[in-house]
This record gives sequence, C-alpha cells and structure tokens, in this order.
Amino acid sequence: MDGADDATTSGRTVDIELGSQEVITVDLDNLDPDPADILDLLNEGHPKVWVWTTLAAEYWRRGYLDAAEKIAKAAADTQEADDNPASLPPIFALLANIQVAHARTKPKIVYKEATQDVVDGKKTKDDYYGDAAHMLNRSDKALQLGESVLSPSLAFLTRGIQQLATRSMDDAMRSFDNVLNDKPTNLVALLGKGRILYARRNYSQALQTFQLVLRMNPMCQPDPRIGIGLCYWAMGNKAKAKAAWERSIEVNPSEWATQLLLGLESINSSKNDDIPEQERLGLYQTGIKYVEGAFKISAGSSAAAANALCELFLQKGNLQRALKLAERTIQYADTLTVLTEGYVRAARIAHMQGNQSQAINNYKTAQDGQKNNILANLGHAQMQIEILDYPGAIHTLDNLTLAIKPQESFEAAAILASLRALPRPEISSKDQAQERAKAKELFDRITRRIESANGNTRSKMSRSISEDMDMYIEIAGLWRNENLERTALAVGEALRICQTAGTSDIVEVQLLNNLGALKHLTENLPAARSLYENALMKAAALGSEGEDFSTTILYNLARAYEDQGEVDLAKDAYEKLLSRHPEYVDAKVRQAQMLTDLRRNNEAHDLLKQALAANGSDLNVRAFYTYFLIQSGLPKPAKDFVFSTLKDHDKHDLYSLCAAGFIMYTQARESRDASPKGVDERRRGFQRSTEFFEKALLLDPTCAYAAQGLAIVTAEDSLSADGDGPRNAREALDVFGKVRESLGDWSVYYNMGHCYYARDEYDRAIENYEAAMRLDGGQNSSLIMCLCRSWYAKAMKDQSYKAMQEALKLAQKALHITPGDKAVVYNIAMIQQKSAEMLFSLEPGKRRLHDLQRVIDQAAHAQKLFASLASDKAPMVPYSRDIADQRRKYGDNMLRKADEHLANQRDHDMKNETRLNAARMMRQAEREELERLEEERRKEEEEAAKLLAEARRIAREQAQEWTKNSHLYDSDDEKEKKTRRARKPKEEKVAVSGDEGVEPEPKKRRRGKLKKRENDADEPSAQASEEDEVEKPTRKRKKRVVRDDEEEEEVANPRKKQFKSKEMLSDTDDEDDTKPAPMDES
Repeated sequence: MDGADDATTSGRTVDIELGSQEVITVDLDNLDPDPADILDLLNEGHPKVWVWTTLAAEYWRRGYLDAAEKIAKAAADTQEADDNPASLPPIFALLANIQVAHARTKPKIVYKEATQDVVDGKKTKDDYYGDAAHMLNRSDKALQLGESVLSPSLAFLTRGIQQLATRSMDDAMRSFDNVLNDKPTNLVALLGKGRILYARRNYSQALQTFQLVLRMNPMCQPDPRIGIGLCYWAMGNKAKAKAAWERSIEVNPSEWATQLLLGLESINSSKNDDIPEQERLGLYQTGIKYVEGAFKISAGSSAAAANALCELFLQKGNLQRALKLAERTIQYADTLTVLTEGYVRAARIAHMQGNQSQAINNYKTAQDGQKNNILANLGHAQMQIEILDYPGAIHTLDNLTLAIKPQESFEAAAILASLRALPRPEISSKDQAQERAKAKELFDRITRRIESANGNTRSKMSRSISEDMDMYIEIAGLWRNENLERTALAVGEALRICQTAGTSDIVEVQLLNNLGALKHLTENLPAARSLYENALMKAAALGSEGEDFSTTILYNLARAYEDQGEVDLAKDAYEKLLSRHPEYVDAKVRQAQMLTDLRRNNEAHDLLKQALAANGSDLNVRAFYTYFLIQSGLPKPAKDFVFSTLKDHDKHDLYSLCAAGFIMYTQARESRDASPKGVDERRRGFQRSTEFFEKALLLDPTCAYAAQGLAIVTAEDSLSADGDGPRNAREALDVFGKVRESLGDWSVYYNMGHCYYARDEYDRAIENYEAAMRLDGGQNSSLIMCLCRSWYAKAMKDQSYKAMQEALKLAQKALHITPGDKAVVYNIAMIQQKSAEMLFSLEPGKRRLHDLQRVIDQAAHAQKLFASLASDKAPMVPYSRDIADQRRKYGDNMLRKADEHLANQRDHDMKNETRLNAARMMRQAEREELERLEEERRKEEEEAAKLLAEARRIAREQAQEWTKNSHLYDSDDEKEKKTRRARKPKEEKVAVSGDEGVEPEPKKRRRGKLKKRENDADEPSAQASEEDEVEKPTRKRKKRVVRDDEEEEEVANPRKKQFKSKEMLSDTDDEDDTKPAPMDES
C-alpha cells in the first residue's frame, strides 16, 4: 500500500495522522455503527485512498452498508476536491460493489396490487444495479484521465459481479476470464464462473469449478459447497447434494441459502408415498423449520423461502399470512419460475377469497411469464368456468395440452374433455357433435395412458385421475347412445372405484343398477341378473332410503327374468312389485305382454285397460296399447285410439305419429275399391300417411321409423297415378341406406330388398333379404317367400335351373313354418311346373337326363297341387281357382310331351356317350403310343449308359495298370531325353547367338508330384469323368514335351534359377534316381 507516512496499520487497527503531531488509531474490531466520528477524522486527516476503502470495507463486512456507503462517498468527494482523479477508480469500484450488495436485499419489482406487503417508495434491484453501473462508468472515465492505483483485475472483477447480478452472463464470463487469465486462483472470479456454468446447465464443469474453490479455501464465503450441492442435485445425485449442504451448514450455521435448500429437500422428500407416514411428517416439519430459519436470516428477502412458507399457510387456511408471503415472493423473486409461482399462489388466494377479477389477473400474469405453466393455465381455466366462459376455458386448456407432454397434462386433458362434452346452447348440433368426438378422443388418451402405466411408474396426479369416479361416469355418458359396450366398461370402472374407495352405498346401488341395465341391453342376461340381484340386496339394506331404488331395480330384474324365459320368476317379481306399488303401470304392461305371448289376449286387454284407467295420460302405456290393438288385428280401434292420443294428449308424440302413419298406409294399401272414388280415397290415405311421417321427421330428424315409413310410401309410388316406379325405388333406397346407419333392424333390409326387386336387381335383393333373415332368425315365412320370389325371378331371367331349385327349397321351408298357407302351396306348384317348362324349352345339350326326370316328377306333383287348389271349397282363398285350374290343364298338355323329351334326351345322351367313348379310346391309343415311344427311348438311354460305364471301367483299369508299371521301365523317349539332357549345356551354348556364354546348372527334378499321382492312381475317384481317366497317359506325354521347352527357356534366361533354391529342391535328393522324373502340369 501507499501512504504509510499518513497512516499505518497494526493488526486489526488503522492509524490516521492528524497533522504532524497527532495519530489516531482506529480499532477495526470495535467500530462504532455510526460512522460520523470516523468521517470527521478522515475529513480532517485526508489519508490515502486505501484508508478510506479499508474502513468502508470493514463497515460493509460487518453489515453496515449505509455507513460503508457514506465513507466511500465522502472519500470520492474528498479526492475530487483535492483534484486527485487517479485515486477515484478504487472508490467508485467499492461504491459499485456496495450498490450490488444493497440490491441483494431489495425488491425486484413493486407489486402495485399488494395489500399486505407494501413496498412503495423503496428502490428496486434495478435501481441499485443502475447506480452500480453508473459508478463503474465513472471509474472507467477516471481511469482514462491518468494512472490509477486500481488494478485491472479488480476492475474486471467488479464489472463481472455487476454483470452477473444483472444476468448479463456472456459479458460476466468474459470479465471473470480476464481476471482468471491474470490470476487463476482468484476465488471470487472462480465462484462467478461456476455460477454462470450452472446457469448454462453445464453442471459437470460447474461442479469442478466449485470443488476447485473448496480445495483452495475450505472456509471461503460464499460457501462453494452450496454450488456443489446444486450441481449434484441437477445431475440426479441427491444424496451427495444433501451431504454437501449438511456440511455447509456445519461450517456456516448462519448461511440462509443452505438452510433453504435443506428445507426444500426435506419438504420434497416428505411427498414420497413409499416411506412411512410418521417419517414423512417428520421430514415435513424439519423442512418447514429450515425454511423459516432461512427466511428470518435473509431478513425476508428470500423469495424462494417466502414461496415455500406461502404454501404452508395456504394449506393451513391462513390466507392473510399466505397473501403477504405471496406478495413478498412476487416482489423479491429473482427468477421467472419463482415469480410465476408467486403470481399463481396470489391468484389462488384471491380465488379462495372470492376476488375473481384479481385471481384472473394474477393467473394471466403468471401465464404471460410462463405460458406453459400447468397451475397457471388450470387456475385460469377454472376461473373462466366459474364465470361461465366455457369457450375461453376450452381455448386455455387446449393450448396447454398441445404445448406440454401428454404425461404432464392428465388433469388438464380431463377438464378439457369434460368441457367439450358439456352441452352448450350457443353452438350448433354439428359443432356439438364435433366437441363430443374430441371429448371422446381426450378421454381415450387418458385411459390408455392409465392402462399402460403400472402402479410404480404412475405419477401421483395420474393415480388420482385414474381413481376419479366422476370421470368414468362422464365417459359412460358420452358413449351411452353410440356404444353400449364401452359405456358398460366405463360404468364398471366407476363401480370398481366406488367399491374400493368406500363411497356412499346409494351411489354403489345406482351404479350396480345402471351396469345391470347396460348388460341387459347388450343381451348379457346372466350378468345383468346378477347385478340386479346384488343391487336389490344393497338397496334393501339401506331401508327407507333405498326404497325408491328397490322399485326400479325389481322391475329391471323382472324384465331380466322375462327375457331369460323364467316366466314364473318374472310373474312373481311383477306381482311383488304391484303389491307394493299398484300404480306402477309399467309392470302391468309387461304382464299384459306376457299374457299376449301366451295368446291370452282377453286377459292382457283387461290389464291394459286397468293401466289406462290408473294413468291414462302415460304416453308409454298408450303407445303399448296402440301396438297391442294393431297386433291383435283391430285396425279400426287402433286408429281411433291413436288419433285420440294425438288430439287429447300430445300432438307431437313421435310414436303416435308413426303409428298413425302406419295405420293410414296399411288401410290405403289394403283397399280394393277400384271405383274412381275408391282410388281417390286410397290416394288420400297415402297422402295422410306421408303427412304423419313427415311431421314426425320434422320433430325428430333422426327418427328412423318415420324415415323408413316415408321411404316405403315413396318406393311403392302410391302418391301418383303414373309414377316412375324404378326411379322412386332409387330414391327410397337412398333413404333406407341412411336409416340403416342408425337402425340395424331386419325390416330395413327387408324394405331394401323390395326396392331392389322393383328395380329388377335380383342379386342385390337376394343379399338384402338374406341379411334380413339373419337378423330376424330365419323363421319369418313372409320374408322367406320374398327371398323365394327373388330367386324365382332371377331363375326366369337367367334361365337358371339351379336358381329355380333354390326358390323351390325356400318355398318348401316357408311351408314347413306355416303348413296351412295355401298361397305357399300355390307358389310351390308354380315353381315345380315352371322348372319343367324351363328344361323342356332347353336343347338336350344344355340339360341332363336326371334333372329332366326330376322336374317331370315335380311337374306331376304340381298337377296334383293345382287340382287340389282348384277344387278347394273354402270361401276365401289367396289365389284364383280359375288360374289354378288353367295351370293344371297347361300342365297336362306339357306333360304329354314328357316322354318325347325323355326319349330325345336319352338319344342325345347315347350319341354323346358314343362320341365321348370314341374320343376316349382315341386318347387312350395316343397315350399308349406315347408310352411305347417313351419306353424305347428309356431303353436306349440305359444301353448307352451301360456302354459308357464299361468304357469308363476299361479306362480306369488301363490307368491303374499304367501307374503300377510306370516305375519298372524307361521308354526309349525318356532314354533319348536323358541323353539329350546330358549334352544340352554345350549344344545350347552353340545354338544361342549373342549370349554371354553362361552355362546353366543342370536342373534338379522334383518328385513330390509323382507320389501324389501314384496315390491317386492307386485309389481312383468313383466320380471322375471319362475324359479325365482316358486322357491321363496322353497328357503325360504332352507334358514331357512342354518340359523340354521350359528347360530351353531356362537356358535362354538363366536368371529364373534364382527362384528355385537348393533348399527348395533338397526334398527330392534322397529319392531313388531310377524313378522317372515327375511331369510338370504347366
């Protein structure tokens, strides 16, 4: 330091000289909190800058920031007055640090709506940061005026601290790097760099930096163990994080940041469902104790501690304290996450207090900060629901579910699905249907996620939603009119949750009854019966409270008995129900239906009259009575009764309108009055029928029965005298197609079959009639006869005997169901006669004898039937006796030609058989000739194969013989070759001109290949080809010639000998020299 002549330090003291005679010693350990005396001494003594900054720094260290600031400002004023600009930079740097220190305990913003934690008039963090920046700028300006005592490292360090405080991370990192380049062990710069790395989520390098600081100074302040714990926590090692913080609090018990972190860790651990309840309670209490301590030590400036304590008071219901802490969180939050949570909690408190506008404003502010914050969006949507702004709530939740992960949006998706399923009068039916479809999709997504996750991996939120009984009831409501099986699944899940959670017994009874009804509707009668019985027992156990439920359940149980065929049990149940409640007309109606099934119509009629007398305005009873009258063959009373219902009770009753339309249509169709007045009356009847059906459709456009009735009238073209039948049938088919989508009844396919028949599309008619038979059970004789009629028309059109026989089978089946139906008998006779007529008209080549004989027998049977029908003396028959007699006479004339047709057919079949036999014999001869030629060719091949095998055998024996004898002699050629080989060097030397006269050494012969060939010759391969065996001797003689050529080439080019060393040839030196040399294959 400079200025030792003006002031000296000894230990923890500072000496200030006053003039040249007096020295005042200031004890730094016993500073007066009021710096007035110190300031007087400093102003009088005018010491060096380091004295001013030392005293200011000591005051700052002791927590007297205002005193430190006064001393630093006085120092700046004194140096400026003394015109000493070189001394100003360290003072301004100190003042900048003091401003940053002030900012740490000041609010970030001023919450204008605060009512409990008002901070109006206070400077905010940004104000102090601005002052710090101003001081640093003055310091830089002073540095430009001349040499300063402020070191560059201190300037960069101060600037980096200010930049870090204002979250200018890149600038701060450059400042700290500049310091560390000059002084790598600067702890403050290392701590700042570690904080920046942590903020950038570079946890590994941040951890290394904090650990380096700890090794360099274990007592460093602020404690690097805090940063170490944060890095471990971020990397998922929570045990090491907690250990670091616990060590930090041992070293620095007054460090509020450590207490806050330990408190939050304990509170989070207390939420673990896997640990015992008592341990969780202890963890929570420990966490709250730590957080409260942190809040007190920080003098209320810790927004995170205030946020945690706010949640505590919210759970306790202390809204005033909670609101004050929420406002403190908002005003002191340094991070966006904590600020958003402060606004969310403030909104929740306002919501609980009934302050809707304030709650909405706070939720919106939280959304503005973090648009995907789940609590903020859910809270805002709840407020919108509360003020009936359903479209706004749907928009809020829709954006949330699209922005976040599906596993994080269970609750939002559930609320959104409920809102979309909610009927809203302001939207059209089409839009409502789209909303319901979206609700189903959302619920499906939720249930799939619940089913795919097991109990260990599901979050607490997903577990709570999976146990939400009301959600499954809503799902059941969505599918109720579309898919009974899915409805039953949802109700079953709701029942499971109800039984598991021990919900009210009344709710369980209702769910049991509803599930039984769904099983009943899906025809699972045993399950429905069991559920009804269970619900009835539980309802009985409730006493008077369950009496109303018992009545409905007993009726449902009786219906289940009835549908199962348990007539006695059903009868007893209805009687028991009526004994308790004689006014229960539905039970009487079912009793009447049971009597009707037993053909006890009079007793059923009496019961229905009693029901009408008891409750004549009940439209269900009146509808059933109308049905009873129509089924009993009483159209006139039915017409009067249904018109009475429309006139006196409800002119908009759909069932009565459809019944009236049906009665008017039937009456007009059955009219046989051919007079002009009768025809006109018939047309008016059809018109009135159409009016009833149209009115029903006007009231309910989805009424399939009214649409089908209107289509029937259209198809029959009953409203015009010269209508276009096929065109009207096409229009009716369009209507039936739409009706079929909503009404899967056999009658729809039945009517569609009529339309296709009218259009001569017999194949399509057959398809629809068969579909109707499958749905109806196949025992409806009228339907079977319509199908028979279609097959008959198809047979006549295509002249198909097979189709005619199919029509006959169907007619016989109808007769089996209704044995006394003479119309069916007439149709059978007609089909049998037409079968014979069809085959008689065909050429003999297009029919078969046994089919002809069969139809002749059938035609003979038809003659008996026609004779019986023509002679029937019954007063009313469903056919014309004259036509039956004419068909009999026609059959007699036709059968007279039967013998002729049979003779022609036999003659044709005989001639055809003769031709077939001749062709068959010709083919047989050709086949035998081919077989003979094939046999000759096979014998020739066998003979050739034998010759080839013999040749191979001889060649193999010759080869073996030659191999055995090859070593016993040398041929004259070989002897001549040896002689020539002995004279060869001299002769080649003369023969080759221009050579250098180098004599090649005699070439040694290798005998390895000979051994191999001898072995091969001893054991010849069985699969060797003939060419290989035969050509072996020839190939060897040729190889000797090639060997001579190669040896001559070796004389011409003696350098080739370098590749055949003596070592390579030594293997053959010890062999017998009398053996012939091996022949090279090259």
